Amino acid sequence: MKKYTYTESKDTRSGFGAGLLEAGKQDENVVALCADLIGSLKMNDFIKEFPERFFQIGIAEANMMGIAAGLTIGGKIPFTGTFANFSTGRVYDQIRQSIAYSDKNVKIAASHAGLTLGEDGATHQILEDIGLMKMLPGMTVINPCDFNQTKAATIAAAKYDGPVYLRFGRPVVPNFTPADQEFVIGKAVLLNEGTDVTIIATGHLVWEAIQAGEQLAELGINAEIINIHTIKPLDEEAILKSVAKTKCVVTAEEHNRLGGLGDSVAQVLTRELPTPQEYVAVNDSFGESGTPAQLMEKYGLNAAAIVAAAQKVIKRK
Repeated sequence: MKKYTYTESKDTRSGFGAGLLEAGKQDENVVALCADLIGSLKMNDFIKEFPERFFQIGIAEANMMGIAAGLTIGGKIPFTGTFANFSTGRVYDQIRQSIAYSDKNVKIAASHAGLTLGEDGATHQILEDIGLMKMLPGMTVINPCDFNQTKAATIAAAKYDGPVYLRFGRPVVPNFTPADQEFVIGKAVLLNEGTDVTIIATGHLVWEAIQAGEQLAELGINAEIINIHTIKPLDEEAILKSVAKTKCVVTAEEHNRLGGLGDSVAQVLTRELPTPQEYVAVNDSFGESGTPAQLMEKYGLNAAAIVAAAQKVIKRK
C-alpha cells in the first residue's frame, strides 16, 4: 500500500477561495457572485483584489443564478457562491432553465455539502445535490477531496467552457494531494494499485479510503484506490480497467446512496462489466445535528465502513 502523508489539515472551501483568486488573476472575465455568505465561501481575498468584479446579491439565490446566466452573455465567467443546499435544491428551476438548458458558462460553487456541515442539521445538509446536478444535460459535476485539489479544480473550472457544479465542504481535512497537481476534468486519479478489490471514492471519503486501504493491507487485502473527483463526465475507462482486474468494487461518498457516485459506477458496470458492488453512503435518509466526526461515524462514512464493505464484497466474487 502506497503511503500518503500530510503536514496540515485545511477546509476545501478555503481551497475554493484560493482557486477563485488565482482564476481571477489569470482571466479578467472571471467574476464572483455571493448570496450573503462571503466569509463562509472564502471569497474575501478575491473581493479585496477585484472589488469591481464582485456582486453581493444577498439572500436571493434564484436571482443570483439568473444574473450569473446573464453575465455570460457578455463574455463573463461567473462563479456563484452559497451553501450546496441553496446552490441546488432552492434554485433547481433557475439552474435547469437559465443555465443548463441554455448552456450558459456558469460555475456553481457549492460549499458546506453533505453531512459534514455539522451542527446546522438536516435542513442544511443536502445529500441529494450530486444526483440533482448530474441529471442535468451538459452539467459537469466536480467533487474534489482536499484543499489543493479544490484549488486546482476551481482554476480548471474557470478555463472550462460550459456549466460546472463544484462541490466542497466546511470541515478541515488532510491536505495530501500535490500543490502543483494537474487537474484534468473527467480524469480519475489512481492512488494505489491493487488486485483484490477496487475502492472508488470522492470528496471527503477519499482520505478515508486511503486509511481503509492501509487497514486492509494489514489484513492481507490489496486494495486498488481511485479518486473520482469528476462524477460527470465519469472516467469509465479507469473504472473498467480496475474492476476487470479486481472483480469487485466499493464506492464511497458523502451523499445519499441513491443518485450519487455509486449509482453512476453501477450504471457503467451493469452495461459493460457486471460486478459485485457495495456502497458506502448515507442510506436514503436525512442527516441531523452533530459534529462532522460524530455524523460520519453514525452514518457509516469512514474508513471502518469501507473496510467492512470491502470484506463483504470480496466474498461475493
